[in-house]
Amino acid sequence: MQAFILIALAHFLALLSPGPDFFLIARTAIASGWRVASGACLGIALGNGVFIVLAFTGVSILHEGSVLFDLLQLAGAVYLIYLGIAFVRHAGSTSVCATSGSTSPTWWRNLQMGLLSGLLNPKNALFYASLASLVAGSSTVWKVSYGVWMLCAVLAWDLLVAVGIGHPRVLRRFSAALPLLERLSGLVLLLLGMGLLITLAWR
Repeated sequence: MQAFILIALAHFLALLSPGPDFFLIARTAIASGWRVASGACLGIALGNGVFIVLAFTGVSILHEGSVLFDLLQLAGAVYLIYLGIAFVRHAGSTSVCATSGSTSPTWWRNLQMGLLSGLLNPKNALFYASLASLVAGSSTVWKVSYGVWMLCAVLAWDLLVAVGIGHPRVLRRFSAALPLLERLSGLVLLLLGMGLLITLAWR
């Protein structure tokens, strides 16, 4: 139980660190409300779930330096740049709306974007690989327990962020600042993507 608490704590602290997933959820929640943003939250959780399964079953794609991992990093960098350009390009073109239904096409589109964000984030791959090394000697039951907990924790935290940012009162306050926030988020994502590309090029 002590090992479970330590691993759960390490996982939660990692969730607190803002990354591409956070910017995607925040931008979607501000632009369309938390119900639409919940699609991105579920997609991100599913993407994390894929890495959890791969890490806990020992798949070599998660080992830094492998060809497949380098390709994953390259795809991740391209996706970050794509998101950054999209955020900057469409800044101010969307109006704040907190009443979008969770079954709308926009919800499904954000589910797909969230899944891509979760899958194309090399940080997720390395993080879960490092956690998996800590539980390598655990039984299958404990590994499944760790995996289910992590998946639920990612989804719960992302939904909490979406609900907090997508609350009607928060949306009203962010309405005027939305174009600026979109541009800033886009620039951060562009910098992250280009930084990753430069790192790969200098290897």
